[in-house]
Amino acid sequence: MKILLTTVLFIILAPVAGGLLSGFDRKISARMQKRVGPSILQPFYDVLKLFQKENVVVNISQNLYAFCFLFFTVFTGVLFFNGADILLIIFSLTLAGIFFVLGGYSTFSPYSFIGSERELLSMVADEPMIILTAVGMYMVTKSFSVADIAAYGTPLFFYIPGVFLGFLFILTIKLKKSPFDLSTSHHAHQELVSGVTTEFSGKPLAWIELAHWYENVFLLGIVYLFFAPVPVIGVAVALLAYFLEIFIDNINARVKWQWMLKSAWGAAIGLGVLNIFILYIVQ
Repeated sequence: MKILLTTVLFIILAPVAGGLLSGFDRKISARMQKRVGPSILQPFYDVLKLFQKENVVVNISQNLYAFCFLFFTVFTGVLFFNGADILLIIFSLTLAGIFFVLGGYSTFSPYSFIGSERELLSMVADEPMIILTAVGMYMVTKSFSVADIAAYGTPLFFYIPGVFLGFLFILTIKLKKSPFDLSTSHHAHQELVSGVTTEFSGKPLAWIELAHWYENVFLLGIVYLFFAPVPVIGVAVALLAYFLEIFIDNINARVKWQWMLKSAWGAAIGLGVLNIFILYIVQ
């Protein structure tokens, strides 16, 4: 019963939280650029409008890939908030990303194709640090279970601060913020139009947007996990991390994919691996 309740609450509340985060993102970004900006509820209006629009497809399979992207992203969040194995959660998240890439490839659009290529490169850049995050949490708690990790008596940040900083670094990639918004972007400066999502419209595009909202809530959930024993601090740090990503997004221009790979792997090795090695020596 508890698992069912948690699942239902996540499915209902996560897109609400994700949509509000997106609304605050737009509002804060506008203020930073000395604009008024749209309403905080504008993302909800946009998604509702997409559900009402005609679905024009290039390839019928692209709708299936978009739905699978949404399904496995939701499944990832359900597993996480039900305290499942974090390795299984990472696998589910990766699978969702693969369906997103396949959706871009299936449209045969040059913009979508290049966007999909860059999305794959983004996954190659951030996956090592995500795996190191799971390894670091296991070394402290001796468990891959999210429930056990959350129940650990002391905030994990005190044991693996390097892993935390490394995860914050690749969070910019996962949230598709500048300087790493290479594959798709809500900003007008993206030379690929909308990258992976260029040929999507109507309901499938709404599914993709909802999937990103679910994913953002899940990613902030991992940030929270570092401070889970003190819930108030955990929520505060998660929100602060999101604000930091908005700030970074507005003060940086996009970089080339080569620099993204080098910097992400550098953060994984320099912060994640070093922290885990020191933790291994101390233990």
